[in-house]
Amino acid sequence: MADLLEILTSAGINLATALGFLVAFALLRLQPINDRVYFPKWYRKGIRGSPTSSGTFVKRFVNLDAMTYIKFLNWMPAALRMPEPELIDHAGLDSAAYIRIYVLGLKIFFPITVLSLAVLIPLNYTNDTLEKSKEVEYSDIDKISISNVPTASLKKCDDHTFQIWKFCLSSRFIGHLILSYVFSIWTCFVLYHEYKTVATKRLQFLASQKRRPDQFSVLVRNVPPDPDESVSEHIEHFFCVNHPNDYLTHQVVYNTNKLAKLVAQKKSLKNRFVYYQNKYERNPEKSRPTTKTGFLGLLGDKVDAIDYYTTEIEKLSEEKKERERVASDPEAIMPAAFVSFKSRWGAAVCAQTQQSSNATIWLTEWAPEPRDIYWRNLSIPYVELNVRKLLMAVAFFVLISFFMIPIAFVQTLANIDNLKKALPFLKPIIEKCQVKSVIQGFLPGIALKIFLAILPMILMLMSKIEGYTSLSSLDRRSAAKYYLFILINMFLGNIVAGTAFEQLEEFTSQASSEYLKTIGRTMPMKGTFFITYIMVDGWSGIAAEIIRLVPLALYHFKNTFLVKTEQDREEAMNPGSLAFATNEPRIQFYMLLGLVYSVVTPLLLPFILIFFAFAYVVFRHQIINVYDQKYESGAAFWPRVHMRVIIGLIVSQVLVIGLFSTLDVHYSTYILIPQPILTFWFYRVCKGRFEPAFVTFPLQDAMVKDTVERATEPTLNLLAYLKDAYVHPDFKGGEMYKPEAIDEEERNPLVPTKRTSQMASQTGSKHESEGSEGPFLKS
Repeated sequence: MADLLEILTSAGINLATALGFLVAFALLRLQPINDRVYFPKWYRKGIRGSPTSSGTFVKRFVNLDAMTYIKFLNWMPAALRMPEPELIDHAGLDSAAYIRIYVLGLKIFFPITVLSLAVLIPLNYTNDTLEKSKEVEYSDIDKISISNVPTASLKKCDDHTFQIWKFCLSSRFIGHLILSYVFSIWTCFVLYHEYKTVATKRLQFLASQKRRPDQFSVLVRNVPPDPDESVSEHIEHFFCVNHPNDYLTHQVVYNTNKLAKLVAQKKSLKNRFVYYQNKYERNPEKSRPTTKTGFLGLLGDKVDAIDYYTTEIEKLSEEKKERERVASDPEAIMPAAFVSFKSRWGAAVCAQTQQSSNATIWLTEWAPEPRDIYWRNLSIPYVELNVRKLLMAVAFFVLISFFMIPIAFVQTLANIDNLKKALPFLKPIIEKCQVKSVIQGFLPGIALKIFLAILPMILMLMSKIEGYTSLSSLDRRSAAKYYLFILINMFLGNIVAGTAFEQLEEFTSQASSEYLKTIGRTMPMKGTFFITYIMVDGWSGIAAEIIRLVPLALYHFKNTFLVKTEQDREEAMNPGSLAFATNEPRIQFYMLLGLVYSVVTPLLLPFILIFFAFAYVVFRHQIINVYDQKYESGAAFWPRVHMRVIIGLIVSQVLVIGLFSTLDVHYSTYILIPQPILTFWFYRVCKGRFEPAFVTFPLQDAMVKDTVERATEPTLNLLAYLKDAYVHPDFKGGEMYKPEAIDEEERNPLVPTKRTSQMASQTGSKHESEGSEGPFLKS
């Protein structure tokens, strides 16, 4: 196990790496040639202009202003200067709420760190339990953990209450017991106030938000088939009957998989045509540009580029035919649609109520904003959704089991002192001080991070297969999977596997009844491994996030070899986004470590505190200058953030109960068992008090917004505003069928339908929903 030398080595390596990244970033961001990489958000907003478009040739690539290099670290105060209301206007509530997760970590752990260092470390260090122990291997750091506190068995006392409490008060574990309660109470206090603050900001954000299509629209899925009407007619009929005063229009969902390929191909050809056309117009006196017809324009016959791409675009008449086929083919129309209403109130009623007595059809939910939609999953049937989720649950279980193998391998690196007995050929290499320090202080965290690099992609694919219909819900679901994986494999797996490796000899020689005691005694010693991981993933990882090495290299490669037009250059910037599915579970993992080891190994807390402070500054800068969010959910993820902190708190409380019970601190279970019970009760209170603000939209607020809008914009043409909002992207720019909206002035008492009335015929549709037969009166 890593001792103080290994930890200091790791700290030195990671601090040097982080400082190197920061200095490199501070210099790279000043160069005009990198401006689009480090300030893409301002380019997307149209506020910032490229510095490479003016000035001398050298100044277009290199910053020659000496004063900017003197103030090269001014990005840090600049990142902190923007107030939160302005940050919400600039980047959205999702980004501002994400930053508050780091604030939450700082609020929780700063007082906990101060108390732990001031109280628990002196309590732990002023003992000699580990020095006297001949069975357990330990390091210098373990001497300031709870492992070094002598066992205080209450079995030595009589059953008299006075004697029990007298003995407890003289025990050094009483400080750990009291602080365990103090830390839990403080964590719940901060969680409650942050939940309240974010819920209030969400309601304020929704109330002040500008008009958006999703405020008036509902996603309807699993539309039942009808033999008498098409899907579009059936949807119009159903909502005219059941929402006669609020229904406005709808847009059915199409299967456009083939069309998408043709659209992408035509877009690429048009982009190249624009490039060569602009190139010729800038220098018309020169000969017309040429290209080759083969691979990437490098092979094949040499032809006139403008004529060639004009011909190729004209050949893509198949795209127009495919668009017409999709729009007219009933088989291409999916049993789903976006239904829009005349008011927010009408949309809220529809989205938040059950539409049919059969709960598996006419499923309604709030429509995502248009850019948030994941189109491929809109047509999945209800039954298939459940089957997909079951299969992915089994696959996720297999994935967790498979990843225990690399986790165990990482632990062999962290505990190589014990394994060199089994692998003696490694002994000459391991015994070298420098090699041992690097292996035990640096490689375990690096190896674990490499294994975890591909995991988010796998989890996102699993979430897509499950059938979620928006990018935001995909992110939230993937984050839930990632956190569960981290909790089981990275945390519990490292503790169990690490303990087994560290105490290998003792495990093989002792009775099975003693295993739990050994794990309880050595579990605190895993704090040294997690300290190294925090430094590698937290310190160096966050510093690597701000320098953006991969986007920087890709931008210059594309700009040099692939960029043909301004549209290409815009796409080459790749501002990225917050990557909530990956970053949020990582934050929660650090919170879990802090809560678990706050009582067990307090030395870990300053490393976590540094991570939260550093990450807060870095991500604030990235949100202001770089990231361009793919969607805006109004901080809909916060209930999950709150829940996962509660899970971490309960896990820490249960582990502390188990630890104290293995240390023969009897009656500690009775003292500590109320903690997880009260914490779960606290979670239920917060869920009932604040979660509705993140799930439903109050009808009162919807009516207020509608009333204000009608008073301030009496001539608003809402139908024209919503008409193309939910048209499939592959149909943009092309003609397609649009269902006619019900005329607000129309007073026709009948709802048109092609269905034969059951009053005239005994044969009706097998799939008719309740109250949908015959001619219906508008109410």
